[in-house]
Amino acid sequence: MKIKSENSVKNTQLLCGFVLENSNKVLGLKKFDSKTTSAINQSLKDMEGKLGRFSIIPIPGKKPAHRILLAGIGKKENLTKDTIRNISGKIAQKARELKLKEFSIIAPPNFVIDQISSVSQIIEGSKMALYKFDKFKSEKVEKSPDLTIVVSKSKKISQTIKTSEIIADGAIFTKSIANLPPNECTPTTLADFAKVISKKNNMKCNIISKLELKKKGFGGITAVGKGSKNEPKLIVLEHNRGKSNEKPIVLVGKAVTFDTGGISLKPGAAMDEMKFDKCGGCTVLGIMKAVSELKLPINVVGIIPSVENMPGGEAYRPGDIVKLFSGKTAEILNTDAEGRLILADALSYGEKHYSPKAIIDFATLTGACIVALGNNVAAIVSNDEKLATKIKDASKKTTESIWELPLTQDFMDMIKSEVADMKNVGIGRAAGTITAAAFLKNAIEKTPWVHVDIAGVAWTQTATKEKSYNPKGATGFGVRLILDYLQNLKN
Repeated sequence: MKIKSENSVKNTQLLCGFVLENSNKVLGLKKFDSKTTSAINQSLKDMEGKLGRFSIIPIPGKKPAHRILLAGIGKKENLTKDTIRNISGKIAQKARELKLKEFSIIAPPNFVIDQISSVSQIIEGSKMALYKFDKFKSEKVEKSPDLTIVVSKSKKISQTIKTSEIIADGAIFTKSIANLPPNECTPTTLADFAKVISKKNNMKCNIISKLELKKKGFGGITAVGKGSKNEPKLIVLEHNRGKSNEKPIVLVGKAVTFDTGGISLKPGAAMDEMKFDKCGGCTVLGIMKAVSELKLPINVVGIIPSVENMPGGEAYRPGDIVKLFSGKTAEILNTDAEGRLILADALSYGEKHYSPKAIIDFATLTGACIVALGNNVAAIVSNDEKLATKIKDASKKTTESIWELPLTQDFMDMIKSEVADMKNVGIGRAAGTITAAAFLKNAIEKTPWVHVDIAGVAWTQTATKEKSYNPKGATGFGVRLILDYLQNLKN
């Protein structure tokens, strides 16, 4: 999909404009001949600008457009950036359905919504909505049509287009890996993806493998990975474009390429979805790819502990006591609470090795998060109010919704063990998301930290709100959120 901007409408196959509810005009649309204007006015009366309603009008003579598409965006007071993103995605899907080679969207004027922002949403919505995971389909999705944004051209608009494409591509990259089936994506495969993007984008890449993991004391990763013939990996990517003495931001992502639950075997129903247990690590890969392509003048480290959790003859067991990278010990009560073990190792390593200014981790960590917040909101838990506020501010701009949960000493006490420093599950089913975060907090000594539990939002599930830019499968949640945070990072 090629994207460009033009000051005015050229000879396009489909010219698309947004319409506010009960409006008698199309935002930004110039005058046409009387016959076309009459047809537009009639369509405006019929559709009333209702959110999600479309009307397509053929134009005699086919200049400056073959057809006009009117897209309702609802009431102005309810208009959000996500409205533009979602409707733009639907427009792009319609253009592909019509088998068009290209289409144009008129950016709404500033008095309706910030135009720079709306250009970003148009690009993100269009690109992500046209993504489809068809790698293993004999019949592939047809080529995506090219997009022209009709907007007053400027240096700022050109930069916005470039930036937005990179961000959308980062999210699509995350989706494309996360959607891979477990027989096609092992920890070694993820490590290979990291090597490829590091080579293309001049990042440092270090892969720590099974023997070295054991030797260096990564007890959590080693324990969880023992049951599988596919050996565990710790993937480390470094983007170093900040000052040499500047502390980095460390991003950590859980990547269990398939999670059977281990000895504490999961029920068979929906176990196929456990290919998505690698989404946290895929999110970090997508962010690191985009950070490097944006050439952000900061230091960022991506750390991805990757394992396959299988019930093999060497698998770790309930009752085991594991020594983590931090030196603390963990009593294993449930081998299906494996994500916190590998994350704890990675978090401790990130803090000890890089002395970062902040650590942010992503994980499809707990089913309890879905019970608490459903399938459209991620949970965050933090030890630092200032950092949590910055992530929440980014969430408001990207509309990747998050909700902060508390983490007090009472929750820390719930994971204390009689025979080790801590246990890997809390007390019964109470506060499962928070007790998992409490386990992770034990890995952090003093660094500002935010944990993002994406179990409910990492892929489309039964109660996921339908959005054009999130076709069925992995959603890439977190990529746009953290890129916004990193782009606006101030010391």
